Amino acid sequence: MRIIEVTPQVAVSEQLNLDDVPAIAAAGYRVLVNNRPDGEAPGQPSSAEFAAAAAASGLDYVYYPVNGMNFPGPDLARLAATFNSGSGPVLAFCRSGTRSINLWLATRPAEDFPQAVQRARSLGYDLSMVGQR
Repeated sequence: MRIIEVTPQVAVSEQLNLDDVPAIAAAGYRVLVNNRPDGEAPGQPSSAEFAAAAAASGLDYVYYPVNGMNFPGPDLARLAATFNSGSGPVLAFCRSGTRSINLWLATRPAEDFPQAVQRARSLGYDLSMVGQR
């Protein structure tokens, strides 16, 4: 498991395993966001499996699956509320972390966007999904 802290409240990760979830909770995360559509790759745990693992570990769970064809998804305001909830640190994951960080960028207010882009670039992510605003 490779977790990248974006801000003190938001981190992103590549694909997680179900047995990573207790360690995520132990590390202090309170919300787990799955940005990967079910069945995207063979052997990938389903959203229902992650929801059960999150609940067993005391984490809130949000399923917000996107890909290049439907980015940024159907309810960006709901995702922004998740990232900004203040209920504790949020860990969002996808195949590589790229979709998750692009979604975080897409939820940033205009006044915060340039600094957020700079932070994401410094972490080495491809930001082509969110583009420039």
